[in-house]
Amino acid sequence: MGLIKGGISEVIATTAFNAAPIGIRFQDKTASMILFSGSHTAENVERDGWVVANFIHDPILYVRTAFEDLPRDAFVEEPVMGRTMYRLASAEAWIAFTATVERKTEGAMMVRLTQEKEIIEEVAIHPVNRGFNSIIDATVHATRYRVNPDAKLRRLIDYHAEIVRKCGGKKEIEALGLLMGYISE
Repeated sequence: MGLIKGGISEVIATTAFNAAPIGIRFQDKTASMILFSGSHTAENVERDGWVVANFIHDPILYVRTAFEDLPRDAFVEEPVMGRTMYRLASAEAWIAFTATVERKTEGAMMVRLTQEKEIIEEVAIHPVNRGFNSIIDATVHATRYRVNPDAKLRRLIDYHAEIVRKCGGKKEIEALGLLMGYISE
């Protein structure tokens, strides 16, 4: 695969008018993801059998898609292998996958991904920014914290929030404010 490398790549996954941050694992030439049961993403993947990985460098969008739905005009139709799939209009690059549920438990499902199409829409260089990376980590912890307000998760969020304040730019700081609003509701 070109855009997905070894380890876990954080993307914004899209299904039918749904977007959510997801980690895609690439190991031993196989791509997969774990989805939590009951989520719109899991329901759509199980029903439709596809998902699109969107590569975006916008910390605000990562936070928003973790906690709210985007308007329909945020999506673009893409014909892939005889199906209509949806990607984000603002994606710098994207990969369309066929998604096959391999294992399902009460709480989650393991999905194997088969790449069907990969497109780079825009070439951009993004220097490593610890603030951006910490927004991603804080968002992962915050989605779990909303389900289980555990003190350990809150400490992790606060740790990453401090890095965002120290190392982030204007968009990362704005994303942090948004994230903190979602977990204080």
